[in-house]
Amino acid sequence: MRTYEVVYILDPALDESAVNSKLEKLHSLAIAMGGEVSAIDHWGLRQLAYPVNKQTAGYYVVGHFTAVAEALPEYERLIRLDGEVMRYLLVLNEGEPTDGDSLIGEPRPERARKEDDEDDDDDDDRDRRPESEEEVQDSDRPGPPEYTGPRGRRRRMEGPPIILLNYKDVGTLSHFVTEQGKIIPRRTTKVTAGFQRQLGRAVKRARYLALIPYTRNNEG
Repeated sequence: MRTYEVVYILDPALDESAVNSKLEKLHSLAIAMGGEVSAIDHWGLRQLAYPVNKQTAGYYVVGHFTAVAEALPEYERLIRLDGEVMRYLLVLNEGEPTDGDSLIGEPRPERARKEDDEDDDDDDDRDRRPESEEEVQDSDRPGPPEYTGPRGRRRRMEGPPIILLNYKDVGTLSHFVTEQGKIIPRRTTKVTAGFQRQLGRAVKRARYLALIPYTRNNEG
């Protein structure tokens, strides 16, 4: 039995009571073979980053539940048949809270931040050559939340590291996406390889859920 997170985008015409009734029916299938619903978070009516099913707004709900994998096909089949479910995303819950916050660690010591700045030139060189085994292992460490600097070169900002990047955290993701909707490359942001992989997955999920646009002019 595993823990899952599901994000629904529902028809904006539904009220909260209708939403609760629908969720109860859907989740009863998900936990039919054992499990339980541990959290339901109504985000409510929100503007979509781009139109979905000709709608510009949707009712967002985030849920956490435990279930066996065998129960999910029928659960998802019913969701796909429901015309009032505009879009949904079902993923394994990796510890993200139901709200849109990422998990942030303690701020790094001042000395460590200075050493990181001094190592930026060395990092540029390493980005241009294959990573050693030690560097690959080190790449799993999380990176800082945002970056800034002179045009053409961005440097680390002082700030706490991101322990867990939440794909629903639009504010943090926006620091790593250009105005054209492209993910800023690692050679510019100086993040670790592991964090860059987390970032790519998070941005793709956020785009699918209409939390961020594919491009600035909202063309999906």
